[in-house]
Amino acid sequence: MSETESGKQPNRGERVAAWWRTQLADRDSGAARGLAARLRRADALAALAEPAVQDLARQLGLGLAQAGVLVRLALVLAELRENDAHSLARRLGGPDPVMSHLRFQRLMRAEGEEFTTALRRAIVMAERRCNVARLAADLLVWDHPEWGEAARRRWIFDYFAAPQPGADPVSEETSA
Repeated sequence: MSETESGKQPNRGERVAAWWRTQLADRDSGAARGLAARLRRADALAALAEPAVQDLARQLGLGLAQAGVLVRLALVLAELRENDAHSLARRLGGPDPVMSHLRFQRLMRAEGEEFTTALRRAIVMAERRCNVARLAADLLVWDHPEWGEAARRRWIFDYFAAPQPGADPVSEETSA
């Protein structure tokens, strides 16, 4: 496993972002455009049958039990065109939200395929850009009872561009 410049091993979100950069980000590449197009049209089985998606599963250590998480991640990443400093929730909300409060609440309550579909539409609303590593890290834990709840709370505070309770405002801005 490679290390970052700081000497630390990359977290799972950073590993997914690296995969996204090599497999999907370069839309001047025919291979990246083709993979993104296939994933945007794919159902769960077709997404899992992509060699690049299986490579991502190996990199993350995801097995059969996490197939749903892997499919969601691949389908959502196929919609992104650009990495951005801001989280998806911050790009959707803020002082002039591009997604209504009601629609954002529905996104937060959605589950399964409904959540994946709503998330893909939200990415389009956010001009197909957000912080890829942060989105990936959140999606990897979204269905976990404890960690997923923490991710949802963070999304809500990001949507409203409000400081996280107990967070250092300076470090929060640099990590967003």
